Amino acid sequence: MTGRWDTIREKYLPTIVVAISVIALWELLVRLFNIQQFLLPKPSAIVSSLFSEWAVIQPRILFTLRSAVGGFLLGTSAGILMAFVTARFVRLSEAMMPFAIAANSVPIIALSPIMFNWFGPLEPFSWMMIVAIMVFFPVLINVVRGLTEVNPNALELMRSYAASDFKILFSLRVPNALPYLFSALRVASVLSMIGAIVADFFGAERNTLGKYVTQEAAVLRFEN
Repeated sequence: MTGRWDTIREKYLPTIVVAISVIALWELLVRLFNIQQFLLPKPSAIVSSLFSEWAVIQPRILFTLRSAVGGFLLGTSAGILMAFVTARFVRLSEAMMPFAIAANSVPIIALSPIMFNWFGPLEPFSWMMIVAIMVFFPVLINVVRGLTEVNPNALELMRSYAASDFKILFSLRVPNALPYLFSALRVASVLSMIGAIVADFFGAERNTLGKYVTQEAAVLRFEN
């Protein structure tokens, strides 16, 4: 047990110390130089506003978070499924991957109005689809790499034992793809929240986190 806590402490303690130090330095500099709140709000003011405005912020956070989680699940599920199909057929993989890489570079701002036009500016599914598109391509690209870039010696060994494609898939390719998948999920979790907030700016629903940020920024209440 002691060894486990030592490992956790060594892994996370430096990050915690740095985070606390940055926040403390931020608070100190704002107070020391008397920086105006509309230029750089104090961390203490941000926390205070969070508590005082919680009744207003909470439903907006929940709406945007629901969009992010729903889109994350849709995008990752579709990306993993398509990755298995793409990795299975070499010609399909060769045709799909350049398109996927190019599509991954398209700004989500360009796609958001199209999604709202297709599914409706008030439909939560529109938000989820925007997030799903952002998440889909990184997951697809990474999982395809994991499924195809296996150790050639291990692959040759399994084939020499007359292993079926099904056996090779679940004994070699899937385990090899797991690190790629988890790496993609880390990226996708960040992209899903970004995508949901970006979608807030284009949707007609006003009870969203993105709309709240816009409204508060318009009156220079940056601590909110």
